[in-house]
Amino acid sequence: MAGGAVAAGSTLAAPALAQGTPEIRWRLTSSFPNTLDTIFGGAQVLSKAVSDITEGRFKIDVFPAGELVPGLQALDAVQGGTVEAAHTACYYYVGKDPTFAIGATIPFGLNARQQNAWLYHGGGNELFDTFLADYNVKAMPGGNTGVQMGGWFRREINSVADLNGLKMRIAGLAGRVLEPLGVVPQQLAGGDIYPALERGTIDATEWIGPYDDEKLGFYQVAPYYYYPAFWEGGLTLHFLFNKAKYEELPPAYKAALDTAAKAVNVNMMALYDAKNMQAIRSLVGKGVQLRPLPRDILDASYDSAMKLYASLSESNPKWKAIYDPWTTFRSQVFEWFRVAEYSYDTYVYSQQAAGK
Repeated sequence: MAGGAVAAGSTLAAPALAQGTPEIRWRLTSSFPNTLDTIFGGAQVLSKAVSDITEGRFKIDVFPAGELVPGLQALDAVQGGTVEAAHTACYYYVGKDPTFAIGATIPFGLNARQQNAWLYHGGGNELFDTFLADYNVKAMPGGNTGVQMGGWFRREINSVADLNGLKMRIAGLAGRVLEPLGVVPQQLAGGDIYPALERGTIDATEWIGPYDDEKLGFYQVAPYYYYPAFWEGGLTLHFLFNKAKYEELPPAYKAALDTAAKAVNVNMMALYDAKNMQAIRSLVGKGVQLRPLPRDILDASYDSAMKLYASLSESNPKWKAIYDPWTTFRSQVFEWFRVAEYSYDTYVYSQQAAGK
């Protein structure tokens, strides 16, 4: 897969290894099943790149969700030292503290490029690591899915009224945003979603986008595919490292992790962009009904999200410490993207849609 090219590029930035660097072997648990090659594959790319950069002296064994610990317990496993590392989406842990979501994505937040700008050069990584220190964890961005799809529904949704009582698998803070609109949110790991949707235990689900969703087979039991996921404008996945174990690493190995994680972050987004454009055509060919989320749902959800964030800022100092500077960054980067990116995109897409 494309990881070979990533690893080859990574060796160009390989740190000079000091004589006598130790041989180290870590275990990494993923929150994702190995059947989802792109998102699970991010951890494999990291493992190969780190081994290549360190000439095989630092190895990371990768385990899919459920093999060592359940996918939604990856943070606990790293925090407690059961494993040295994990690859996960930090918004899975909003039950511990809603602040976990900001490092990943929150409704009506940043897109993938804006996320990278905030994390790497807007203070985001530093703020998130300060928060995670209380959990004995160090984090590095490890992939992005881009804007996700709004999910699969067993019945058509035409207005906010149709959300009343709807049981939906949905991650992060999106469930808390949609609850006031009548949605009953459920949190399920990726491998548990299809049977719940097939049995009718849930009425709808969101996962990522066309490529993964087709592999999981949701189109076979829920014909309506909505877009976009306003709650995931650019989900950042993270590699989590046990902080004590990370601090024990030689500087060259820390540099190897940093280089490899950045390679994963670039590679995953490129893979999803290439694969989703093919998968969406395949799904439509199978009879999937594409639908935009109704505007009244978007508007009501936006209002609900802003009320939730204001409430969290009043009640949760850890949330506020990250949310306030994040909000400033969001405002400024949105202004810039409206000038160039939005203007360019809307024009060229309209021309393509017109058949020109």
